[in-house]
Amino acid sequence: MPTLSELLRTFRIRAGLTQAALAEKAGLSEQAISVLERGTRSRPRIDTVRSLTAALALTPTEADQFLSVARGKGKQSGAPRRPEPSATADASLVPWQLPPAARDFTGRAAQLDAILSVLRNLTGTGPVGLVAVTGMGGIGKTTLAVQAAHKLTDSYPDGHLYLNLRGYGPGDPMSVADAQRQLLRSLGADPQRVPADVEEAAGLLRSRLAGRRMLVLLDNAADASQVLPLLPGSSGSAVIITSRGSLATLPGARQIHLDALSEAESVELLSGVVGEARIAAEPQAAKSLAGISGRLPLAVRLIGGRLTARPNWPIQHLVTLLEDEERRLDSFGSDETGVRASITSSVDFLEHSERPLDREAARSLALLSIPDGSDLVVAVAASILELPAHRTEAILDRLVDLNLMEAVAPERYRFHDLIRAFGRERSDDTLDQDQRDAVLERVLRFYADFAWAVQSRSHPTSPRIAMATTPFSPLPATTSAESAAGWLDAEHRNLMDRYHQAIASGLATALIIPELTLALFGYHEYRSRWVEMGEMCRAALGVAETSGLQLMAAWLEHDSAIPEVETGSLEAAANHLLRALELFRAIPDLHGQARCCTSAAHVLGRLDRVVEAIELATEGLEISRQLADTTVEGVSYLALGGLYDRNGDYALADDAYRRGIALAEASGDLRSVAKRYLSTGFSHLLVGRTDDALEPILQGLEVARRGKNKELQSQALQHLAAVFALRGEYRKAHETVEEAIDLIRPLGNRVRLGYFTLELGRIGLAAGQFTAAARYLQDSIEILHDLSPHLEIAARELLDVARREQPQPYSYRDPQTT
Repeated sequence: MPTLSELLRTFRIRAGLTQAALAEKAGLSEQAISVLERGTRSRPRIDTVRSLTAALALTPTEADQFLSVARGKGKQSGAPRRPEPSATADASLVPWQLPPAARDFTGRAAQLDAILSVLRNLTGTGPVGLVAVTGMGGIGKTTLAVQAAHKLTDSYPDGHLYLNLRGYGPGDPMSVADAQRQLLRSLGADPQRVPADVEEAAGLLRSRLAGRRMLVLLDNAADASQVLPLLPGSSGSAVIITSRGSLATLPGARQIHLDALSEAESVELLSGVVGEARIAAEPQAAKSLAGISGRLPLAVRLIGGRLTARPNWPIQHLVTLLEDEERRLDSFGSDETGVRASITSSVDFLEHSERPLDREAARSLALLSIPDGSDLVVAVAASILELPAHRTEAILDRLVDLNLMEAVAPERYRFHDLIRAFGRERSDDTLDQDQRDAVLERVLRFYADFAWAVQSRSHPTSPRIAMATTPFSPLPATTSAESAAGWLDAEHRNLMDRYHQAIASGLATALIIPELTLALFGYHEYRSRWVEMGEMCRAALGVAETSGLQLMAAWLEHDSAIPEVETGSLEAAANHLLRALELFRAIPDLHGQARCCTSAAHVLGRLDRVVEAIELATEGLEISRQLADTTVEGVSYLALGGLYDRNGDYALADDAYRRGIALAEASGDLRSVAKRYLSTGFSHLLVGRTDDALEPILQGLEVARRGKNKELQSQALQHLAAVFALRGEYRKAHETVEEAIDLIRPLGNRVRLGYFTLELGRIGLAAGQFTAAARYLQDSIEILHDLSPHLEIAARELLDVARREQPQPYSYRDPQTT
């Protein structure tokens, strides 16, 4: 008679349901299904049985059987029944060598089902059933394999063979000859008559297994070459192999790779060790503990054992202790059964290998673990190891083969948290502080060189490029600024983590900080990453001043103004720019002076300090002509045009705009051309020249589309929507802003997204659509919170207007002075 857990699993798999799906159909919790299938609860309530019977659509006969077993009327046993041996087997030589199944087996339902589906219904006429279970040490490979093997007992009546091949652990792996002798001895062969030749012994082993239905579990294999001479030669028998290394070369094997448990599964496993009541009392601390353990079953069990031995400890107390990474591995077992020993055995396998690549991979682990960040791309890893990319990728792939790393995407790899902690222990033991700092400096140097290459493509006339301290390779001609920026998008979180790590390490590595910040100007401006630009400029400015890097400090002061402008802090921006101008004059540096004059003129004009602004714009124009710097000359004309517009000198303004646009068009830089058209339209809108604004806005939109610049397209559409709204065409205005939002949302510019959403609210107010306007304004407040205080305040004021249902005519305002 099958057990309740076996019946439930069989019926569920037949119905094609996961545990979660069955739980939903039956109106039960997923944990209840899991507990029943593990067999830890064998007498469920009758209403539970009836709910399951209905959800599984059982036949009357099946329902009777299910109910009978649930009531305990069937003959059950805690261990699977041993079936009668087949007619060809000698009953006296039927081995049952499996270790006991884990009582707290948790999760892995899909993987368990996969093994059972491959090995349960072999016909005996096809190939040998092979399943290879791989994963890092402590991930639960053996636990899963043993669990599956016990459930397959009825399918293999001639017995189970179990052999630990010692592929990873203290000492050398078991030799193939020793493994063959042990298996043959279990099958009744005279040890003295086992051939010494491996191929002859393999033939004898195949002969002994022929005609039998046996299950062989080869645990902890070193590699496929150790396994191949141990396999049956004919169908009927099956083999499950576990290994930390890749078994991809094992022909015909179903490959099953184990990752960490889910958070819920980890907490469930912990609950099985320490008790449900303790977990229920501190559910959040239990989740934190699961995360600290890396959701590694071995670590969860060990930490659960530590809690069990300390019944008066709150779980949160242990969480606090383990937040210190340096103490973490010590808490996950210090003997040969612990996590550190498990990882050490994998690294030792590489260190003692005869292959140079393996030994190089073992040495690399300590270096690769030093940088913070969620993962490593090949190019960054190559800078750490100071090796060519192809050799670096081979090393990373070898670490993946032994499950010391994970390949998460092409050319992108990741450490498990506990393996990174192990690697950092090794780096602390084998490298001094200068060597560890040098690793970080190489990483940041790689980022800086790549960022300079991006800036030279996106902002080819930027004077910052001259401050690169080492030669950098330009981007290939086929690589666009957009695709290069996309690479930095994917890497940006890692870059920021490593940037802050370098600053925290002290000046030994921090000298690269100002250069990297300036190198990233092009990317930050191209992607409108104002928050990150401001954060990095503040950190780098202090380093530059402390280190006496005057020119870098001046440019960092200048660039600190840009995020302030974009988030509406114009007074702060003006202060940065005027301070930067003093620094450039003191050096002296004319290129910096010219840029700073025009930048300050733009900001001061928007603060209505028009006379001062015209003086600075004129100074910038004169210096740029002296330097033959047509880029700054063009920007100076744009600044003067906006200032003349404010004074009502429209003829002078239009002449200045034309000159600025003409210089951009002569350069062939589509981005500059689009920006100058849009700047012209923007200035016209600010002074009420709505009809005059339309043409330059449309021109800027067309050029931005030609240059495939979504950021500038979104700005153009927002300006265009303002024209429509000022004309009373509110529906067209709304649709145009929605189009701008669709463009900006994927780019991650939340300040602009918040402003565009605020604009939808303003358009809704003007159209009398108060409910919709209130919804958009509330959304904009949530987006802009902590990003742009002045825009958030404006949105809150307008939200009050919308709630009072007061009409609010649309008028165009400077976003930075709203």
